[in-house]
Amino acid sequence: MNLQQYIREYHEGRSDWFIEEVQSVSNQQRVMNVMNLKDYLDGKHKILQKPNEVFAGKEYVPRKIVLNHALTLLNFQVSFLLQNPVTITGKERIVKEYQKVNRQGKYDRLNYRILDKMLKYGQVYEYVYLENNKTIKSKLIDASEGYPVWNDENEMIAFIQAYMVDGIDYYVVYSEDVVETYNNKGGQLRLTGRYANLSGLPIIYKTMNEVNENEGKSELENWISILDNLEDLISKATDGYYKYITGIPVVTGQQLKGEGLPVDVIGAGLNLDDGATFEFVSNKFDSNAFDTLYETLLNALYTVAHLPAIAVGRTDISNVSTEAVRILYQMALMKAGQNEQYIREGIEQRFERIRKLLAYKGVTFTDDEFDSLGLVFQYALPSSDKEIIENMKSLREIGGLSLQTMLEQNPYVYDVQQELMRLKEENNTRYSGSVDNKTQDVVFNENVNVSSKNT
Repeated sequence: MNLQQYIREYHEGRSDWFIEEVQSVSNQQRVMNVMNLKDYLDGKHKILQKPNEVFAGKEYVPRKIVLNHALTLLNFQVSFLLQNPVTITGKERIVKEYQKVNRQGKYDRLNYRILDKMLKYGQVYEYVYLENNKTIKSKLIDASEGYPVWNDENEMIAFIQAYMVDGIDYYVVYSEDVVETYNNKGGQLRLTGRYANLSGLPIIYKTMNEVNENEGKSELENWISILDNLEDLISKATDGYYKYITGIPVVTGQQLKGEGLPVDVIGAGLNLDDGATFEFVSNKFDSNAFDTLYETLLNALYTVAHLPAIAVGRTDISNVSTEAVRILYQMALMKAGQNEQYIREGIEQRFERIRKLLAYKGVTFTDDEFDSLGLVFQYALPSSDKEIIENMKSLREIGGLSLQTMLEQNPYVYDVQQELMRLKEENNTRYSGSVDNKTQDVVFNENVNVSSKNT
Protein backbone atom coordinates (compact mmCIF):
# COMPACT_ATOMS: atom_id res chain seq x y z
CA MET A 1 0.00 0.00 0.00
CA ASN A 2 1.45 3.34 -1.07
CA LEU A 3 0.71 6.74 0.47
CA GLN A 4 -2.15 7.65 -1.87
CA GLN A 5 -3.90 4.34 -1.22
CA TYR A 6 -3.38 4.83 2.52
CA ILE A 7 -4.96 8.32 2.41
CA ARG A 8 -7.95 7.04 0.44
CA GLU A 9 -8.53 4.06 2.71
CA TYR A 10 -7.94 5.57 6.15
CA HIS A 11 -8.67 9.27 5.60
CA GLU A 12 -11.21 9.22 2.76
CA GLY A 13 -8.83 11.06 0.47
CA ARG A 14 -8.88 14.32 2.44
CA SER A 15 -6.18 16.86 1.68
CA ASP A 16 -5.67 17.58 5.38
CA TRP A 17 -5.29 13.88 6.20
CA PHE A 18 -2.09 14.52 8.17
CA ILE A 19 -3.98 16.46 10.88
CA GLU A 20 -6.20 13.47 11.57
CA GLU A 21 -3.13 11.21 11.53
CA VAL A 22 -1.38 13.34 14.14
CA GLN A 23 -4.49 13.39 16.35
CA SER A 24 -4.97 9.62 16.35
CA VAL A 25 -5.23 7.98 19.78
CA SER A 26 -2.05 5.91 19.41
CA ASN A 27 0.04 8.90 18.35
CA GLN A 28 -1.32 11.12 21.11
CA GLN A 29 -0.64 8.44 23.73
CA ARG A 30 2.96 8.12 22.56
CA VAL A 31 3.49 11.89 22.57
CA MET A 32 1.90 12.19 26.02
CA ASN A 33 4.33 9.56 27.31
CA VAL A 34 7.26 11.53 25.86
CA MET A 35 5.99 14.74 27.51
CA ASN A 36 5.71 12.94 30.87
CA LEU A 37 9.30 11.78 30.53
CA LYS A 38 10.38 15.35 29.77
CA ASP A 39 8.59 16.56 32.88
CA TYR A 40 10.37 13.93 34.94
CA LEU A 41 13.78 14.97 33.61
CA ASP A 42 12.83 18.56 34.36
CA GLY A 43 12.44 17.65 38.04
CA LYS A 44 8.69 17.06 38.30
CA HIS A 45 8.87 13.83 40.29
CA LYS A 46 6.14 11.87 42.07
CA ILE A 47 7.50 12.81 45.50
CA LEU A 48 6.60 16.47 44.88
CA GLN A 49 2.90 15.51 44.76
CA LYS A 50 3.00 14.25 48.35
CA PRO A 51 0.27 16.07 50.35
CA ASN A 52 0.93 18.07 53.51
CA GLU A 53 0.30 16.52 56.92
CA VAL A 54 -1.01 17.66 60.32
CA PHE A 55 1.57 17.36 63.10
CA ALA A 56 1.15 18.64 66.67
CA GLY A 57 -2.03 20.41 65.64
CA LYS A 58 -0.39 22.32 62.82
CA GLU A 59 0.01 21.76 59.11
CA TYR A 60 3.36 20.19 58.41
CA VAL A 61 5.06 20.27 55.00
CA PRO A 62 6.93 16.97 54.67
CA ARG A 63 10.35 16.66 53.08
CA LYS A 64 10.21 16.12 49.33
CA ILE A 65 13.73 15.19 48.32
CA VAL A 66 14.34 14.88 44.57
CA LEU A 67 17.24 12.75 43.37
CA ASN A 68 18.70 13.37 39.91
CA HIS A 69 20.17 9.90 39.51
CA ALA A 70 18.43 9.49 36.13
CA LEU A 71 20.49 12.20 34.47
CA THR A 72 23.69 10.69 35.87
CA LEU A 73 22.82 7.26 34.50
CA LEU A 74 21.87 8.64 31.09
CA ASN A 75 25.01 10.76 30.83
CA PHE A 76 27.14 7.74 31.71
CA GLN A 77 25.59 5.54 29.01
CA VAL A 78 25.94 8.21 26.33
CA SER A 79 29.48 9.23 27.26
CA PHE A 80 30.68 5.66 27.65
CA LEU A 81 29.80 4.93 24.02
CA LEU A 82 30.39 8.28 22.28
CA GLN A 83 32.88 10.22 24.37
CA ASN A 84 35.46 9.27 21.73
CA PRO A 85 34.50 10.13 18.12
CA VAL A 86 33.30 7.31 15.87
CA THR A 87 35.95 6.25 13.34
CA ILE A 88 34.90 5.73 9.70
CA THR A 89 36.83 2.97 7.93
CA GLY A 90 36.89 1.71 4.36
CA LYS A 91 38.54 2.41 1.02
CA GLU A 92 40.53 5.62 0.94
CA ARG A 93 38.53 7.56 -1.65
CA ILE A 94 35.10 7.07 -0.08
CA VAL A 95 36.36 7.50 3.48
CA LYS A 96 37.94 10.80 2.52
CA GLU A 97 34.62 12.11 1.18
CA TYR A 98 32.58 10.84 4.11
CA GLN A 99 35.00 12.31 6.64
CA LYS A 100 34.65 15.64 4.88
CA VAL A 101 30.86 15.39 5.15
CA ASN A 102 31.23 14.32 8.78
CA ARG A 103 33.27 17.43 9.63
CA GLN A 104 31.08 19.87 7.70
CA GLY A 105 27.87 18.47 9.15
CA LYS A 106 29.36 18.20 12.68
CA TYR A 107 28.07 14.66 12.88
CA ASP A 108 30.13 13.71 15.94
CA ARG A 109 28.10 16.16 18.01
CA LEU A 110 24.91 15.05 16.31
CA ASN A 111 25.59 11.39 17.16
CA TYR A 112 25.91 12.35 20.82
CA ARG A 113 22.57 14.17 20.76
CA ILE A 114 20.90 11.30 18.92
CA LEU A 115 21.91 8.71 21.49
CA ASP A 116 20.95 11.05 24.33
CA LYS A 117 17.44 11.62 22.94
CA MET A 118 16.99 7.99 21.99
CA LEU A 119 17.76 6.73 25.50
CA LYS A 120 15.59 9.42 27.11
CA TYR A 121 12.48 9.05 24.96
CA GLY A 122 12.89 5.75 23.12
CA GLN A 123 13.20 7.25 19.64
CA VAL A 124 14.39 10.26 17.70
CA TYR A 125 14.33 11.14 14.00
CA GLU A 126 16.98 12.51 11.63
CA TYR A 127 16.42 14.13 8.24
CA VAL A 128 19.43 14.43 5.94
CA TYR A 129 19.34 17.30 3.46
CA LEU A 130 21.50 19.35 1.11
CA GLU A 131 21.96 22.94 2.29
CA ASN A 132 22.33 25.50 -0.51
CA ASN A 133 23.23 22.65 -2.89
CA LYS A 134 26.64 22.49 -1.19
CA THR A 135 26.78 21.15 2.34
CA ILE A 136 25.19 17.92 3.53
CA LYS A 137 23.63 18.36 6.97
CA SER A 138 21.05 16.74 9.21
CA LYS A 139 18.35 18.06 11.48
CA LEU A 140 16.90 16.20 14.44
CA ILE A 141 13.16 15.87 14.88
CA ASP A 142 12.10 15.46 18.49
CA ALA A 143 10.12 12.40 19.54
CA SER A 144 7.23 14.65 20.59
CA GLU A 145 7.04 16.20 17.10
CA GLY A 146 7.55 13.16 14.86
CA TYR A 147 4.75 10.95 13.50
CA PRO A 148 5.81 8.09 11.20
CA VAL A 149 3.09 6.71 8.94
CA TRP A 150 3.06 2.91 8.49
CA ASN A 151 1.10 0.90 5.95
CA ASP A 152 -0.47 -2.53 6.45
CA GLU A 153 2.85 -4.22 5.64
CA ASN A 154 4.62 -2.31 8.42
CA GLU A 155 6.54 -0.11 5.97
CA MET A 156 7.03 3.60 6.60
CA ILE A 157 5.40 5.41 3.67
CA ALA A 158 5.40 8.99 5.02
CA PHE A 159 6.48 11.07 7.97
CA ILE A 160 4.83 14.08 9.63
CA GLN A 161 6.47 16.69 11.82
CA ALA A 162 3.92 18.70 13.81
CA TYR A 163 4.58 21.42 16.35
CA MET A 164 3.09 24.65 17.70
CA VAL A 165 4.68 28.10 18.01
CA ASP A 166 2.79 31.09 19.44
CA GLY A 167 -0.54 29.32 19.05
CA ILE A 168 0.05 28.49 15.37
CA ASP A 169 0.21 24.84 14.24
CA TYR A 170 2.94 23.92 11.79
CA TYR A 171 3.13 20.72 9.76
CA VAL A 172 5.93 19.32 7.61
CA VAL A 173 4.82 16.32 5.55
CA TYR A 174 7.57 14.10 4.11
CA SER A 175 6.90 11.63 1.32
CA GLU A 176 9.44 9.75 -0.76
CA ASP A 177 9.81 12.51 -3.36
CA VAL A 178 8.24 15.66 -1.91
CA VAL A 179 8.33 17.73 1.29
CA GLU A 180 5.31 19.95 1.93
CA THR A 181 4.91 22.57 4.67
CA TYR A 182 1.60 23.81 6.12
CA ASN A 183 0.39 26.11 8.90
CA ASN A 184 -2.93 27.48 10.14
CA LYS A 185 -1.88 31.08 10.62
CA GLY A 186 -5.00 33.23 10.36
CA GLY A 187 -7.22 30.33 11.41
CA GLN A 188 -7.18 28.43 8.14
CA LEU A 189 -4.85 25.64 7.02
CA ARG A 190 -2.75 26.57 4.01
CA LEU A 191 0.14 25.15 2.00
CA THR A 192 3.24 27.31 2.48
CA GLY A 193 5.89 25.37 0.56
CA ARG A 194 6.57 22.39 -1.64
CA TYR A 195 10.10 21.06 -2.18
CA ALA A 196 11.82 18.14 -3.83
CA ASN A 197 12.87 15.46 -1.36
CA LEU A 198 16.33 14.37 -2.46
CA SER A 199 17.25 12.10 0.45
CA GLY A 200 14.03 10.22 1.18
CA LEU A 201 12.15 9.79 4.44
CA PRO A 202 13.69 10.67 7.82
CA ILE A 203 15.74 8.05 9.66
CA ILE A 204 14.28 6.52 12.81
CA TYR A 205 16.64 5.79 15.70
CA LYS A 206 14.90 3.65 18.32
CA THR A 207 15.57 1.23 21.13
CA MET A 208 14.06 -2.21 21.60
CA ASN A 209 10.38 -2.42 22.51
CA GLU A 210 8.78 -5.79 23.15
CA VAL A 211 5.26 -4.44 22.69
CA ASN A 212 5.62 -2.35 19.51
CA GLU A 213 8.55 -2.83 17.14
CA ASN A 214 7.84 0.53 15.45
CA GLU A 215 8.43 2.47 18.66
CA GLY A 216 11.32 2.54 21.09
CA LYS A 217 11.19 2.33 24.87
CA SER A 218 12.81 4.92 27.09
CA GLU A 219 15.48 3.78 29.53
CA LEU A 220 13.78 5.97 32.12
CA GLU A 221 10.76 3.68 32.16
CA ASN A 222 12.98 0.94 33.61
CA TRP A 223 14.27 3.19 36.38
CA ILE A 224 11.43 5.48 37.49
CA SER A 225 9.78 3.05 39.92
CA ILE A 226 13.08 2.43 41.72
CA LEU A 227 13.92 6.14 41.78
CA ASP A 228 10.46 6.98 43.17
CA ASN A 229 10.98 4.52 46.02
CA LEU A 230 14.44 5.91 46.75
CA GLU A 231 13.06 9.44 46.98
CA ASP A 232 10.14 8.31 49.11
CA LEU A 233 12.42 6.38 51.48
CA ILE A 234 14.94 9.13 52.05
CA SER A 235 12.19 11.77 52.41
CA LYS A 236 10.29 9.71 55.00
CA ALA A 237 13.50 8.88 56.86
CA THR A 238 14.39 12.57 57.06
CA ASP A 239 10.89 13.42 58.29
CA GLY A 240 11.07 10.63 60.84
CA TYR A 241 14.37 11.88 62.18
CA TYR A 242 13.14 15.43 62.74
CA LYS A 243 9.56 14.64 63.85
CA TYR A 244 9.67 11.44 65.85
CA ILE A 245 13.16 11.51 67.34
CA THR A 246 12.31 14.67 69.31
CA GLY A 247 12.10 13.64 72.94
CA ILE A 248 8.90 13.90 74.98
CA PRO A 249 9.48 14.97 78.65
CA VAL A 250 7.97 12.47 81.11
CA VAL A 251 7.72 13.02 84.88
CA THR A 252 6.78 10.20 87.27
CA GLY A 253 5.67 10.85 90.81
CA GLN A 254 3.94 13.96 92.15
CA GLN A 255 2.67 16.24 89.41
CA LEU A 256 4.53 19.50 89.01
CA LYS A 257 2.61 22.51 90.30
CA GLY A 258 2.70 26.13 89.36
CA GLU A 259 4.04 26.94 85.98
CA GLY A 260 4.85 23.31 85.24
CA LEU A 261 7.85 22.26 83.22
CA PRO A 262 10.03 25.22 82.13
CA VAL A 263 10.28 25.74 78.39
CA ASP A 264 14.03 26.19 78.58
CA VAL A 265 14.55 22.95 80.47
CA ILE A 266 17.81 22.24 78.63
CA GLY A 267 20.62 23.55 80.76
CA ALA A 268 18.29 24.20 83.72
CA GLY A 269 17.62 22.23 86.88
CA LEU A 270 14.39 20.75 88.29
CA ASN A 271 13.41 20.23 91.94
CA LEU A 272 11.32 17.08 92.27
CA ASP A 273 9.70 15.46 95.30
CA ASP A 274 11.19 12.38 96.83
CA GLY A 275 10.60 9.35 94.58
CA ALA A 276 9.78 11.39 91.45
CA THR A 277 11.74 10.97 88.20
CA PHE A 278 12.13 12.95 85.03
CA GLU A 279 13.28 11.72 81.57
CA PHE A 280 12.99 12.31 77.81
CA VAL A 281 11.26 9.49 75.91
CA SER A 282 11.85 9.24 72.15
CA ASN A 283 11.53 6.79 69.30
CA LYS A 284 14.66 5.01 68.15
CA PHE A 285 15.85 5.65 64.62
CA ASP A 286 16.84 2.32 63.05
CA SER A 287 19.67 3.51 60.83
CA ASN A 288 20.68 -0.05 59.97
CA ALA A 289 17.27 -0.81 58.46
CA PHE A 290 17.37 2.44 56.49
CA ASP A 291 20.87 1.69 55.17
CA THR A 292 19.83 -1.81 54.12
CA LEU A 293 16.72 -0.63 52.26
CA TYR A 294 18.50 2.29 50.61
CA GLU A 295 21.48 0.20 49.51
CA THR A 296 19.21 -2.52 48.15
CA LEU A 297 17.26 -0.05 46.03
CA LEU A 298 20.41 1.72 44.87
CA ASN A 299 22.08 -1.54 43.86
CA ALA A 300 18.95 -2.57 41.99
CA LEU A 301 18.99 0.75 40.15
CA TYR A 302 22.64 0.39 39.14
CA THR A 303 22.04 -3.19 38.01
CA VAL A 304 19.07 -2.26 35.81
CA ALA A 305 21.01 0.72 34.39
CA HIS A 306 24.16 -1.40 33.80
CA LEU A 307 26.21 1.09 35.79
CA PRO A 308 29.34 -0.38 37.44
CA ALA A 309 29.75 0.57 41.10
CA ILE A 310 33.36 1.49 40.38
CA ALA A 311 32.16 4.28 38.05
CA VAL A 312 30.50 6.16 40.91
CA GLY A 313 33.19 5.53 43.48
CA ARG A 314 31.32 2.81 45.39
CA THR A 315 34.18 0.33 45.06
CA ASP A 316 37.74 0.85 46.20
CA ILE A 317 40.41 -0.40 43.81
CA SER A 318 44.15 -0.16 43.63
CA ASN A 319 46.75 -1.48 41.22
CA VAL A 320 44.32 -3.45 39.06
CA SER A 321 45.10 -4.59 35.55
CA THR A 322 43.26 -3.62 32.39
CA GLU A 323 41.62 -7.04 32.32
CA ALA A 324 40.31 -6.60 35.87
CA VAL A 325 38.80 -3.25 34.94
CA ARG A 326 37.07 -4.87 31.94
CA ILE A 327 35.52 -7.42 34.26
CA LEU A 328 34.26 -4.68 36.58
CA TYR A 329 32.81 -2.85 33.57
CA GLN A 330 31.34 -5.97 31.94
CA MET A 331 27.72 -4.88 32.43
CA ALA A 332 28.50 -1.43 31.02
CA LEU A 333 30.22 -3.02 28.02
CA MET A 334 27.19 -5.18 27.34
CA LYS A 335 24.85 -2.17 27.45
CA ALA A 336 27.19 -0.10 25.28
CA GLY A 337 27.24 -2.93 22.72
CA GLN A 338 23.45 -2.87 22.65
CA ASN A 339 23.29 0.91 22.27
CA GLU A 340 25.93 0.68 19.55
CA GLN A 341 23.67 -1.58 17.50
CA TYR A 342 20.79 0.90 17.78
CA ILE A 343 22.81 3.89 16.62
CA ARG A 344 24.84 1.90 14.06
CA GLU A 345 21.65 0.92 12.27
CA GLY A 346 20.68 4.59 11.91
CA ILE A 347 24.15 5.77 10.85
CA GLU A 348 24.27 3.11 8.12
CA GLN A 349 21.00 4.51 6.76
CA ARG A 350 22.56 7.98 6.96
CA PHE A 351 25.46 6.73 4.83
CA GLU A 352 22.97 5.70 2.15
CA ARG A 353 21.31 9.13 2.24
CA ILE A 354 24.72 10.82 1.99
CA ARG A 355 25.64 8.66 -0.99
CA LYS A 356 22.45 9.73 -2.74
CA LEU A 357 23.09 13.43 -2.05
CA LEU A 358 26.74 13.20 -3.10
CA ALA A 359 25.58 11.78 -6.42
CA TYR A 360 23.63 15.01 -7.03
CA LYS A 361 26.93 16.85 -6.56
CA GLY A 362 28.64 14.57 -9.10
CA VAL A 363 30.48 12.42 -6.54
CA THR A 364 29.69 8.74 -7.05
CA PHE A 365 31.02 5.49 -5.64
CA THR A 366 30.97 1.89 -6.74
CA ASP A 367 29.08 -0.70 -4.71
CA ASP A 368 32.40 -2.21 -3.70
CA GLU A 369 33.60 1.12 -2.30
CA PHE A 370 30.33 1.74 -0.47
CA ASP A 371 30.29 -1.76 1.01
CA SER A 372 33.77 -1.18 2.40
CA LEU A 373 32.46 1.55 4.74
CA GLY A 374 32.57 0.63 8.39
CA LEU A 375 32.31 2.16 11.86
CA VAL A 376 34.62 1.68 14.82
CA PHE A 377 33.38 2.72 18.28
CA GLN A 378 35.94 3.30 21.01
CA TYR A 379 34.29 2.89 24.40
CA ALA A 380 35.42 5.18 27.21
CA LEU A 381 36.73 2.22 29.19
CA PRO A 382 39.43 3.01 31.75
CA SER A 383 42.55 1.25 30.54
CA SER A 384 46.29 1.45 30.45
CA ASP A 385 47.22 3.00 27.11
CA LYS A 386 50.78 1.82 27.66
CA GLU A 387 49.63 -1.79 27.93
CA ILE A 388 47.52 -1.51 24.76
CA ILE A 389 50.37 0.03 22.77
CA GLU A 390 52.84 -2.61 23.97
CA ASN A 391 50.47 -5.39 22.92
CA MET A 392 49.98 -3.84 19.47
CA LYS A 393 53.74 -3.38 19.12
CA SER A 394 54.34 -7.06 19.88
CA LEU A 395 51.73 -8.14 17.35
CA ARG A 396 53.13 -5.75 14.77
CA GLU A 397 56.65 -7.11 15.20
CA ILE A 398 55.56 -10.70 14.52
CA GLY A 399 53.39 -9.66 11.57
CA GLY A 400 50.12 -10.37 13.35
CA LEU A 401 48.66 -6.88 12.98
CA SER A 402 48.33 -4.59 9.98
CA LEU A 403 49.22 -0.92 10.19
CA GLN A 404 45.64 0.17 9.55
CA THR A 405 44.21 -2.10 12.26
CA MET A 406 46.85 -0.84 14.66
CA LEU A 407 45.84 2.75 13.93
CA GLU A 408 42.13 1.91 14.33
CA GLN A 409 42.80 0.51 17.81
CA ASN A 410 45.26 3.23 18.78
CA PRO A 411 43.74 5.26 21.65
CA TYR A 412 45.44 8.41 20.34
CA VAL A 413 44.16 8.20 16.73
CA TYR A 414 40.61 9.07 15.66
CA ASP A 415 41.11 9.76 11.93
CA VAL A 416 42.74 6.64 10.54
CA GLN A 417 42.95 7.74 6.90
CA GLN A 418 44.46 11.09 7.80
CA GLU A 419 47.04 9.37 9.99
CA LEU A 420 47.94 6.99 7.16
CA MET A 421 48.46 9.91 4.80
CA ARG A 422 50.63 11.67 7.35
CA LEU A 423 52.73 8.54 7.78
CA LYS A 424 53.23 8.35 4.02
CA GLU A 425 54.26 12.01 3.84
CA GLU A 426 56.55 11.63 6.84
CA ASN A 427 58.26 8.56 5.41
CA ASN A 428 58.68 10.18 2.00
CA THR A 429 60.31 13.19 3.62
CA ARG A 430 62.47 11.21 5.99
CA TYR A 431 63.86 8.71 3.52
CA SER A 432 64.02 10.65 0.25
CA GLY A 433 67.58 10.42 -1.08
CA SER A 434 68.49 7.57 1.30
CA VAL A 435 68.28 4.66 -1.16
CA ASP A 436 71.82 3.57 -0.24
CA ASN A 437 70.74 2.85 3.28
CA LYS A 438 69.16 -0.60 2.93
CA THR A 439 67.74 -0.67 6.44
CA GLN A 440 65.93 2.63 6.01
CA ASP A 441 64.74 1.63 2.55
CA VAL A 442 63.15 -1.55 3.94
CA VAL A 443 61.32 0.35 6.68
CA PHE A 444 60.11 2.93 4.19
CA ASN A 445 58.84 0.33 1.73
CA GLU A 446 57.14 -1.66 4.44
CA ASN A 447 55.21 1.33 5.77
CA VAL A 448 54.16 2.62 2.37
CA ASN A 449 53.14 -0.80 1.06
CA VAL A 450 51.07 -1.66 4.12
CA SER A 451 49.43 1.77 4.05
CA SER A 452 48.58 1.49 0.37
CA LYS A 453 47.22 -2.01 0.79
CA ASN A 454 44.84 -1.08 3.56
CA THR A 455 43.65 2.15 2.05
